Amino acid sequence: MRNIILTSLLATATCFTCAGQAKVSTTDTTVHAKPIKWQPNAKKAGLYAALVPGLGQIYNRQYWKLPIVYGGLGAAGYFVYRNSTEYTKLRKAYVGRIGAAASHTTPTDEFVGIYTTDQLQQLQSDQNRILNMSVIYTSLAFAVQLLDAVTSAHLRNFDISRDISMQVKPVPTPFGAGIGIAMTF
Repeated sequence: MRNIILTSLLATATCFTCAGQAKVSTTDTTVHAKPIKWQPNAKKAGLYAALVPGLGQIYNRQYWKLPIVYGGLGAAGYFVYRNSTEYTKLRKAYVGRIGAAASHTTPTDEFVGIYTTDQLQQLQSDQNRILNMSVIYTSLAFAVQLLDAVTSAHLRNFDISRDISMQVKPVPTPFGAGIGIAMTF
């Protein structure tokens, strides 16, 4: 019994010793390295998108998103400008009406005979609400393009294959005699 234990310990030690030795080949000098895919940095993509809208998408090499980003932000900017102009026009007319009523003069704004003072006040209030919503939507469009740049940088090399199965198979160990189990997802 003692001889069997000593023989198995000696065999195991020999396997570990042989496994630790490296075999150097002097004939083959080529290196077979797997090419590394370019991986964007999510922090850089977010910073670029925050500084200039669309620059994060350019950094991520997703040029097809630029028309969407600039189209959305351009439309939002147009509505902010238009609603701001309309609000300013209604505000000036309303303030002019109040000033004319206080000084007992005739109002000279472009809405004379169309809207009363109360209607101008309501229209101005409504236009202010619409202007505020336009600014909020523009901010949301900016935040969405920033979030898109960061998310796209994170998921650039994400494996989207349909094979999500688990395979269990026996494999030989590098230490000599024995069996191991390898699980690949």
